[in-house]
Amino acid sequence: MTDDDRRTRSGEIGPTERLAMNRTGSFDWDLDTGTIDVDEAGLLVFGLEPDRFDGRPASLVHRLDPEERSRLEAVIRGAITSGESSYTAHFRIERDDGTPQWTHVQARILRTADRMAHRIVGIVRDTTAEVTHSAFVLELEKRREVQTSIVERTTHALSRAVTVDDVTAALTGPGGLARLGADGLALGLVENGSLNVIALSGESLDVLDVFRNRRLERGLPLAEAVLSGRPRFVPSFSSLGRDFPELAPYLERLRFKSACYLPLVAQARTLGGMALFYRRRSSFNADERNLLLGLAAIVSQSLQRAILFDEERELATGLQATMLPRRIPAISGGEIAVRYHAAWSGREVGGDWYDVIPLPRDRVGVVVGDVQGHDTHAAAIMGQLRIALRAYAGEGHAPSTVLARASRFLAELDTNRFATCTYAQVDLGTGTVRAVRAGHLGPLIRHTDGRVGQPKLRGGLPLGLATVFGDEEFPETRLDLVPGETLVLYTDGLVEQPDSDIETGLEALSAAMSSGPPQAEALADHLSEQLWERWGSGDDVALLVLRRSPDPGTPRAPRIHQYIHQADPQGLSDARAAVGQALRDWNMSELADDAELLTGELLVNVLLHTEGGAVLTLEVLPEPVRRVRLSVQDRSSAWPRRRTPGEAATSGRGLLLLDALASRWGVEPRGEGKAVWCEIGPAPVPAAAEPPGRG
Repeated sequence: MTDDDRRTRSGEIGPTERLAMNRTGSFDWDLDTGTIDVDEAGLLVFGLEPDRFDGRPASLVHRLDPEERSRLEAVIRGAITSGESSYTAHFRIERDDGTPQWTHVQARILRTADRMAHRIVGIVRDTTAEVTHSAFVLELEKRREVQTSIVERTTHALSRAVTVDDVTAALTGPGGLARLGADGLALGLVENGSLNVIALSGESLDVLDVFRNRRLERGLPLAEAVLSGRPRFVPSFSSLGRDFPELAPYLERLRFKSACYLPLVAQARTLGGMALFYRRRSSFNADERNLLLGLAAIVSQSLQRAILFDEERELATGLQATMLPRRIPAISGGEIAVRYHAAWSGREVGGDWYDVIPLPRDRVGVVVGDVQGHDTHAAAIMGQLRIALRAYAGEGHAPSTVLARASRFLAELDTNRFATCTYAQVDLGTGTVRAVRAGHLGPLIRHTDGRVGQPKLRGGLPLGLATVFGDEEFPETRLDLVPGETLVLYTDGLVEQPDSDIETGLEALSAAMSSGPPQAEALADHLSEQLWERWGSGDDVALLVLRRSPDPGTPRAPRIHQYIHQADPQGLSDARAAVGQALRDWNMSELADDAELLTGELLVNVLLHTEGGAVLTLEVLPEPVRRVRLSVQDRSSAWPRRRTPGEAATSGRGLLLLDALASRWGVEPRGEGKAVWCEIGPAPVPAAAEPPGRG
């Protein structure tokens, strides 16, 4: 029972007070006479004494603000003229003490037979308590909606954070402070007995840079919160300066009026602390404190996951790094660059690898490969397989034998994993490349004119599977690198993407190679920059770039080298054009036409009658009278034969053309094949014949 109930029963409250407590009265308004009859309770609602009311409507509403009065009159007039039978209105009256009172009128309009209004009867109520309660409820709901939005948006942003850097970006990046409902933020992590502030976000907070890395000890509010495990709510910065004198000189430069310092704890482990700053003063009521503690819990959980991920990632990448060669040996006659990109997927690292192996007789072995799977087991197998393949290659075995033994080794590891790879032995002195591949992508070659070719390497089964299925055949393919050309080996992560075929990736890689610089290191950097989006696809990437040193000759005796593939008709046309352009650039344009014609004849003979491509060399002989020397090298041991073609013959005139246009020509043995050469220009001093050509 309330005090008012007890006072009513005891008779302490009189009739007038009871009417006031009831706050509901009635009225009867005679429109014909213009008078209104209001009972005592109704008059008290309007703030009038019964003995001072004259019965006029104007006297009843004289306390209303003019705007409120006009609005009430408009409601009544509209109801009367529109033929309605009732109306309701809410309006505000100012009480004697100046406080507002909300009043509600509910009335019925009585009309004559001809629909003319002649009387209005109704009730009037003091609804201040109802309106105030409703406003309070609305404000409370609004605050709760804001708090719910803060929690939902923060949770959503942090749900996508994987690393500690991701968490920091979610809190301090675009919209981060707005999601938290704050104007500034400081985030610190406990590391080796120190509190390292890893993020400061908000206008003027840069003045706190001096506190970024401090021993975790008392003296600063964030450290206090971390050490005590209790939040600290600061409604006014003046108290903060008194409690923390070291911080006091900086507070005047901060454009904030209140702050809270929250420990970040997850599973009983103190991770760090978070400070939120506000430009407005805040008393931090119970709802606000609960919200801030909830935000601290959300951030703590996200940081715990991120720290664990970073630790696992460091462990996995460390293991992977120990399996790869620590340094690349220097080579003679060329340059090598390697790049490795580790995919970001926690412990799920890949088994991609590369290696550069010094070989007997000044050769070098290069390999890239990929062990099946994306876990630490794949990385461990990769390390063992790399070492084994390196050992087999170092013993001087042929490339096919190296892969056969590597396949046998992997099968004997008693694992279900297989591996793909491409391995090549390179002689940079001669440019000879002997390449094999086991279920892997073939290499690309960038020619000296910037064109990119994709040699067709015959391949065998992946390592391990080849032994299981009893097919350890890895056929070799002979390639030739002319001076200045570049061989590129890579793993599939560089060219494969979800929802995209591999040909699209190869085209992108070829375009990037063609547009890049010629030097190995610069080209490797260029490919990294151009294809970084593909490298973000979640797969590891190994890249190896091997360039044979260019042979520019000398100003007196310049030269060019070019490789022409057998199945590349456009390459023949490009070679002829390159010869003509080179001679014009060397101020020997008078020899360009003959040189282009002989280039075509020599190359066509090779491409038609041998099983491989050809290496074209054009050089100027540094003699008192400059002459041009053309040489076309192939891998066939069959030497050209003179023939006497009939009038209707369509071939057999190549050597006759050489006799007619060249000052001399000949054939020389070259390792596994031969070179047919000719010289154009003034005849040299007579010398001994060089059969079977003309000397």
